[in-house]
Amino acid sequence: QVQLVESGGGVVQAGGSLRLSCAASESITEFNTMAWYRQAPGKQRDLVAQITRGGDTIYTPTVKGRFTISKDNAKNTVYLQMNSLKPEDTAVYSCRANTGEPLWRDYWGQGTQVAVSS
Repeated sequence: QVQLVESGGGVVQAGGSLRLSCAASESITEFNTMAWYRQAPGKQRDLVAQITRGGDTIYTPTVKGRFTISKDNAKNTVYLQMNSLKPEDTAVYSCRANTGEPLWRDYWGQGTQVAVSS
């Protein structure tokens, strides 16, 4: 069973920065995509950013230009650099790894809390 462990969350003032890490228990090259999602209280979980095996990235419009997703295959880790944080970025951030077809296996981390104060 693949394990994903997130870290790096915390409390930060508006305008500040945090870097989240998602460490996988096996090679992340096994996954077609890896992504960060977030869920604010009372809201659904939404995609924040995704990176493919080949390094292509996508971002939700509200974070584009402020957040950067990256990965280090040697460390089996995916990162989310978050700059210019806003109170509306407050949420639990979770990491997801997906193998793609034909297996289509999904793995999730336990999440890390990010709180941005105004």
